[in-house]
Amino acid sequence: LLYADKSPVSVANFLSYVDAGAYDKNIFHRVIAGFMIQTGGYLEDMSPAESGETIRNEADNGLHNVRGTLAMARTNLIDSAGRQFFINVADNNFLDHSKASCTRKDELAMMEARAKKLHKPQTCKSFGYAVFGEVTSGMEVVEAIEDMKTGSTKGFRDVPIETIFIISVKRLEASE
Repeated sequence: LLYADKSPVSVANFLSYVDAGAYDKNIFHRVIAGFMIQTGGYLEDMSPAESGETIRNEADNGLHNVRGTLAMARTNLIDSAGRQFFINVADNNFLDHSKASCTRKDELAMMEARAKKLHKPQTCKSFGYAVFGEVTSGMEVVEAIEDMKTGSTKGFRDVPIETIFIISVKRLEASE
């Protein structure tokens, strides 16, 4: 289930990759039991999948990172999500946007300070990670992925020892 009403930018971005077949044969490259499983960015040899532009972070949409929700993965920059996403396997409220979250203006000021080699303690918390969907069936598959043994490879940690592929992602109509 996708929340196009609350996360229109994230859903449109996700569906553009789905419609292009861009998630087919991607791997789950980061699996942390009790936290989340992440995919959408790497191929079997750990080479990055081709990515488009980054999108605006919609973490302030009122949705929460609870078990079974899909959220956009990103770097430390607020608006840096691209094609990668994760499925929460636990309630991860620390990933939610809140009144204490940094603003884009706060982030810019911190980046400018870092560029000048000034390192001040951060006074606000993460902007959050945009929830854009929910697993409505197949959570047992998510749990099986979560239970996979992981290790390190090619500079990546928490990579499943046994490669887990997305065979194909297709758009379904609401009645399907």
